[in-house]
Amino acid sequence: MTVLVVGDAPVDAGKTTFALGLVERTGATGYKPRAGNDFWYDHDDVRRAVDRGRLYGKDAAALAAASPGEHDPEGVNPVHRLWRPKPAGGSGLLGRDDREFLVDRVGDRYVVNGTVDLPPLVRSALPLGDARVVTSLPECNDSMSDLHLPAQQRVRETVREADRAVVESYADVARPFPDSDPDAVAVVDAGRARLFDGPRYVKACEVATGGHDVGQLEERVPDVTGLLDPKTTVSLPPLTADERTDPGAVADAYGAAYDAVRSVAAE
Repeated sequence: MTVLVVGDAPVDAGKTTFALGLVERTGATGYKPRAGNDFWYDHDDVRRAVDRGRLYGKDAAALAAASPGEHDPEGVNPVHRLWRPKPAGGSGLLGRDDREFLVDRVGDRYVVNGTVDLPPLVRSALPLGDARVVTSLPECNDSMSDLHLPAQQRVRETVREADRAVVESYADVARPFPDSDPDAVAVVDAGRARLFDGPRYVKACEVATGGHDVGQLEERVPDVTGLLDPKTTVSLPPLTADERTDPGAVADAYGAAYDAVRSVAAE
C-alpha cells in the first residue's frame, strides 16, 4: 500500500502531521522526496542539522524517526534545499523575487549557488569541498538532470518495492514523482482530509499538465482536485503542539481518517 499525502496550501496544510500519524497507524515507512527550509525563518532547525555537518529539515527527521527500523533523515528525503530571504529587486538565480537558494543537498552531494555569498556557518560546517557550483539557470538545469532526478528516482524505486509507504509531497505540489502510482491520495488542509482513488488522481494530474509526460511545470493540488471528486472527506480535529509532534497521539486522534484511507487504498 502506497499513500500519497499532499496539501491544499503552500505552507502549514498539516501534511507532515497527517503523514506522521499514518506512518504510526500502518507501520509504513515515511518518505519526503523533496524538502526545504529557510536559513532565517527556520534558523533553529537549520542549526540543529548544520552543526552536525548535515542538511535536512524537521519534517524529514520526524518521518525517519516515526518509521519502523533505522532511518536517517537523508535516507527518506533525497533532496533538501536551503533558502534565505532576498531583498526586493532582481529575481535571483531561480527566478524568485522573495528568496534565493543557497545550497541543495542531493543524496550525499551538494549543489551551491555560486552567485551568492553563503553564510559563514553554512560555508564552514557543511562538506562543500567537492560541491557542484552553479551560476546560471542552464547549469541549474544540468544539475537537476545529473543529480536531482536520479536521486529522487532511487527513492522512487524504494517506494515501489516497499510493502507499505507514505509519501509526503512538498508545498502544494500535486505529486513529487512524475510517474507516481499511489493506491490512495490524502489531500490535507485545515480541519479535513479529502481522500482520492490513486489511479484516478494520477490521471487528473496528467490532464492538468496536458497529458502524460507533457508540460514542464509541476501540477498544483488545486488544479488537480478541481478535476475530480473525492471518494470521501473526513474531519480532522485540531491538535495541540505537543500532540502534533507525537505520532501516537496523532494516530489516535485521526484514527477514523486513517481507517478511511485504508479503505480507499484497498478498493
